[in-house]
Amino acid sequence: MGQMNTADLLVQCLENEDVEYIFGVPGEENLHILEALKNSPIRFITTRHEQGAAFMADVYGRLTGKAGVCLSTLGPGATNLMTGVADANLDGAPLVAITGQVGTDRMHIESHQYLDLVAMFDPVTKWTRQIVRPSITPEVVRKAFKLAQSEKPGATHIDLPENIAAMPVDGKPLRRDSREKVYAAFRTLGTAANAISKAKNPIILAGNGTIRAEASEALTEFATSLNIPVANTFMGKGTMPYTHPLSLWTVGLQQRDHITCAFEKSDLVIAVGYDLIEYSPKKWNPTGDLPIIHIGATPAEIDSSYIPQVEVVGDITDSLMDLLKRCDRQGKPTPYGASLRAEIRAEYECYANDTGFPVKPQKIIYDLRQVMGPDDVVISDVGAHKMWMARHYHCDSPNTCLISNGFAAMGIAIPGAIAAKLVYPERNIVAVTGDGGFMMNCQELETAMRVGTPFVTLIFNDNGYGLIEWKQINQFGESSFIKFGNPDFVKFAESMGLKGYRVEAAADLIPILKEALAQPVPTVIDCPVDYRENIRFSQKAGELACEIWE
Repeated sequence: MGQMNTADLLVQCLENEDVEYIFGVPGEENLHILEALKNSPIRFITTRHEQGAAFMADVYGRLTGKAGVCLSTLGPGATNLMTGVADANLDGAPLVAITGQVGTDRMHIESHQYLDLVAMFDPVTKWTRQIVRPSITPEVVRKAFKLAQSEKPGATHIDLPENIAAMPVDGKPLRRDSREKVYAAFRTLGTAANAISKAKNPIILAGNGTIRAEASEALTEFATSLNIPVANTFMGKGTMPYTHPLSLWTVGLQQRDHITCAFEKSDLVIAVGYDLIEYSPKKWNPTGDLPIIHIGATPAEIDSSYIPQVEVVGDITDSLMDLLKRCDRQGKPTPYGASLRAEIRAEYECYANDTGFPVKPQKIIYDLRQVMGPDDVVISDVGAHKMWMARHYHCDSPNTCLISNGFAAMGIAIPGAIAAKLVYPERNIVAVTGDGGFMMNCQELETAMRVGTPFVTLIFNDNGYGLIEWKQINQFGESSFIKFGNPDFVKFAESMGLKGYRVEAAADLIPILKEALAQPVPTVIDCPVDYRENIRFSQKAGELACEIWE
């Protein structure tokens, strides 16, 4: 045992932050870190691409609230990492990215693979620093984790030059400080309670901040006691159980829908843990005239369509419970939004027995929901299927349907499912993806097989970029440049030692899903999808009119 070097101290600091996993790809400039990890309880997960590593850290952070950690070498390794880092930053998932770097003695000249990684990561992180002296390592690591995990969570970045990593150092990790609750001001609580008590047609808009604050139970109690309907954003699924009579399910499609009527008829929107990046307020408050109450852990973002009449800033659970004591809605009629639930539910149920083939997206998702338990986890990739997952896959509890809706990066589902299975080994995990997103990170299925994380990958197969085709037809009346060919997904899965399935009739899906979920290895299901439903939905949405309500 020789003297500790900077890489050893870095790993000790990571252990002090309770890091369980580091996802990454080995490289020359992170050799000292890899050597230090050999004697650490931290498990290094070798991935097949740095983007996959970053997505794994992203989803780990979102599910646990603790920063996921990803590692790459310099240059091309670091650039590969960036998409997943950016996704975590805009989705509000805590993540710490660590990159190897050339020695400080090579940075002043043109050097092989050298890029200024601190400058490169600056636009996609909350904070980025290079360790320029061994002795500052504990401070850099502690700050990176503190900022990544502080509201609003996001990504931070640490750059470690290889000569600094090898230098001897004395030091120890810094003590982790605890965060005290912040409580809302009495004045704002009083103003908000008065507005809620007077409103005739209020609606609650619940976002991912409610889940991050672990305030879902408080929100459900608040809404139930005051008889106010709740619509959640894509990333707010599960803030209220979808079976609750006041749940209006998910809002956020870029087209009119039943829930649009609830906002149009509302005289007060109570935004709880709402992130503007998910669903622009210009979509539901285009004139900027709709009264808004902002309830969140941080002050409201600036937007001409989101100017709250009061901001209740503090611990969300405490704020909701305090408001509940102050509000008096006795004698108020049931708000208009609650009347929409029956229609929304009826449309959802009408696909239960659909036998069309290729399978309608609504039917695929309906069957998936029947097979998955209330605590099982679905990770949605990005594409046309994401719109249908948002609209039709409903949740009993938070973080059981994860959708990237801030950065919305394709390729997240398969790496994300690996992270989800590591966090919840006892739960069923399904990665729902289009064929486009599948091919972006399908190499990580080998990682899943090697690491021992069995989950199901369900492919909505349409041989094209379906979401872009949908947009093109809506805007131009025709599509272009969106079609491609695919490999045989069943043989692809089998070539890696996985199980592969192909859906050949609508009735096949449920038995295949059940069999696939029971396998001890990762599985892939190729399901042809009928995306003619995209245009049908757009046509129906354009004809949607809200009932007169007095």
